[in-house]
Amino acid sequence: MTLWNGSYPFYPGANACFPFDTTQAVIVTVFLCILVTFIVILPGIPGTGRLFWFLRWVLGLFMGAVILTVQFTRDWETGWVQANTSYKSFSPVQVNVDVGLHIGLAGVNVTLRGNPVTQINETINYNEHFAWSFGADYEHSYSQGLQKGLPSPILYVAEKFSRQSPCAVHGQYRIAGHYLSLALWLAFCTWLISILLFSMSILLYGGHMLLLTAALILFSLLFFSTVRRTLKCPIQFGPASLETGYGESFWLTLVTGLLCLLLGLAIIILNSLQPEKLKLIFSLDKSSKEEVWDKPWLPAEPSCSAQGGLMVPLGELCPGTGTQP
Repeated sequence: MTLWNGSYPFYPGANACFPFDTTQAVIVTVFLCILVTFIVILPGIPGTGRLFWFLRWVLGLFMGAVILTVQFTRDWETGWVQANTSYKSFSPVQVNVDVGLHIGLAGVNVTLRGNPVTQINETINYNEHFAWSFGADYEHSYSQGLQKGLPSPILYVAEKFSRQSPCAVHGQYRIAGHYLSLALWLAFCTWLISILLFSMSILLYGGHMLLLTAALILFSLLFFSTVRRTLKCPIQFGPASLETGYGESFWLTLVTGLLCLLLGLAIIILNSLQPEKLKLIFSLDKSSKEEVWDKPWLPAEPSCSAQGGLMVPLGELCPGTGTQP
């Protein structure tokens, strides 16, 4: 038995695992509650429009939930590598671990997981977050990691994204995350406006707002992709290299943007070519008022006293209204 069980006394005994972020769970729960409410009232929708009504709200809630949720996810860019590396500073002990990097809009997550999890009499299972969002100091988070004595692989990866790193990727990722987040918030606002316009049966302008939503989403993804392609920062663990690729949030946002684009174009085309089918999809009766936003006002119908533009006796135009002799 060795002194301090083979570990240095200034390292903490328990792993400082990052707590579960409940923001995403709250957003998903709210949207699911709304969906369940619509399912409950679905039997009260009359006729064949019940299916179209349900599909409209499912697609609408899906797009809104994705646009809002990806603001808080941390897997816009991810990467994993398996390597044999030193576990702690000033120690020659090597461990076999999986090192993961997860880049989000507000910071980076570094994951360290042992193969197996229990090695050198310790449980190697870390997930540390280093934030660079507004009001957060990345350098302070990194300094706290040094003070806690986090494992060397985590500190090595986190150092690559610091301001002092020669990689110079901190500013680019931080600015890209801020602008991408702003574009997504604008997209969420335009999505809300489109839902309001569709509820008011203003279909053409609702389709235009969907196109604007798609444009904002796709522009934000293009900006993030451009910044990512210009950055080169090798992360080496001996012969192994940690390389990253687009994560689930990126692809899910791309699918949502393309969905908004297709639905917006479909609504605009149907409004021009097949307005009756569009009204059927949105469960509008034939007696309901059509959109007149882009049509000139029609003149009022002539009264019975002005038919044909001729002046005739009132008794002949409107029988029964004149005085009897």
